[in-house]
Amino acid sequence: MKKFAAVACAVATLAAAPLVATHANTLKWGANRDIGSLDPYSYGDSFTINVLNHVYEGLVRYDRDLKIEPALATSWEVMADGVTWRFKLRQGVKFHNGNPFTADDVVASLIRVSHETSPLKGNLPAYASSKVVDDHTVDIVLNGTYPLLLNDLTNIHIFDKEWLVANNAELPTDIGKKVEGYATYNANGTGPFKVESRQPDAKTVFVVNPDWWDTPQHNLTRIELNPITSAATRVAALLSGEINFTNEAPVQDLPRLAASPSVKVLERTDLRTIMLGFNRRAELVDGGKNPLNDLRVRTAMYQAINMDQIQKRVMRGKSRNAGALVAPEIPGYAPELDERLPFDADKAKALLAEAGYPEGFEFVFNCMQGGYVNEEEICQAIAAMWSRVGLKPKLDIAPRAVQTPKRTGGKTDVYTIGWATLPMLDAYSPLIQILHTKEGTAGVFNWGDWSYPELDKLVQAAGKELDTPKRLALETQALKIAKDEIILLPLHQQPMAWAVGNDVKEMPQFPDNKPRLWYTKM
Repeated sequence: MKKFAAVACAVATLAAAPLVATHANTLKWGANRDIGSLDPYSYGDSFTINVLNHVYEGLVRYDRDLKIEPALATSWEVMADGVTWRFKLRQGVKFHNGNPFTADDVVASLIRVSHETSPLKGNLPAYASSKVVDDHTVDIVLNGTYPLLLNDLTNIHIFDKEWLVANNAELPTDIGKKVEGYATYNANGTGPFKVESRQPDAKTVFVVNPDWWDTPQHNLTRIELNPITSAATRVAALLSGEINFTNEAPVQDLPRLAASPSVKVLERTDLRTIMLGFNRRAELVDGGKNPLNDLRVRTAMYQAINMDQIQKRVMRGKSRNAGALVAPEIPGYAPELDERLPFDADKAKALLAEAGYPEGFEFVFNCMQGGYVNEEEICQAIAAMWSRVGLKPKLDIAPRAVQTPKRTGGKTDVYTIGWATLPMLDAYSPLIQILHTKEGTAGVFNWGDWSYPELDKLVQAAGKELDTPKRLALETQALKIAKDEIILLPLHQQPMAWAVGNDVKEMPQFPDNKPRLWYTKM
């Protein structure tokens, strides 16, 4: 696996402020949006999964250097058949309700996340079955040889089977399909923090778990997650001390925040690549033949976008223009695939005319409020650029909760999608989950319904190849097909900017943009 030791942790060291007596060592987290649910399996949303990783844990986890280390499992081995992995489980671990952690909990959790109705079934693409060997040993059986199981398991949170059964919560919930259950509003993990209270879209409070099995490297007693969708309000709250951490410091306000003596800004480029996806069905959402199935049209849409202008004006120079679908740090990345098609409005017009659309055509362009960094401004800029070459985008901007069902239900023509390869940290992640034909656990995020059999074969071969150089070569070949066909249109790796108040002594910043607050000190 790619090593991230050189870039993993930028640490802010500031003068410690006096502690508040009533809520000693409280981290007040001002996020740009709320989590979607208390159920980490409810949607493939990195932010929700990451927040809930403070409550729930996996068999393994990433350490400070983003290397895999034991968590609820202490060791593992591949059995003689090559497809069975045996995990020895940590003893003495308890869920927040006091129930002991056993192999039954692992099996119940794996069944739940891999269920056909699970939005996260694609996060375990090689999973076939699991079984209890004894109370603290579990076997996970795969559908073939597969080199990335441990990477996948970093994001598979373990539930208490007894709690699931007692609350009729054995089946997964689904934000996209508005399927709720007991786990939507209640939580019971083994992690370093427990849920004290939750008011959706207002505040979620986590308190320290005094019975956590691990030795704490943090000194927090309380985390208050406050969704603040307005960038200006979030900045004001940070400057006034109403919050003392945000993982979404607006790029346009970074100079102002950096100039404040009460704030420390942490910056780097995110691993997340922001892209555009296309409806590839026979008809557009509003009816009529779908021009997006013509490569000349997709190429025209690509070359009509001036990413240098967006990088300079919308992103304030903080983003990195991308030609590839994965960031340079991700295994499978190839520099030769990272060259963008040149901005050329005249060529875009000519291609549209050649494809039979000299007057352009109407289509729905789906974007999110409070989504990716400056997403609304990006979409407005791209829509204007497309309009200049004769296209007629109908810009549809709404909150994530409104847009998600449209995307998963195929009710949009062009849409934004960001992918950081989490938790896998490998190019196989977008290849299997987005680019592969939608079938079984593959193509879960293939919202456009495209299919490229040659690409599928390469992805499937990569998923079974245990020789790392050979596997990465297969992934690069598949990414070249995706690039040549413009299955997804890459835009940039978005900037990552966090900010903390001067009462925060240590805040490690990770390149996957996941706050791991069990390393934070006040």
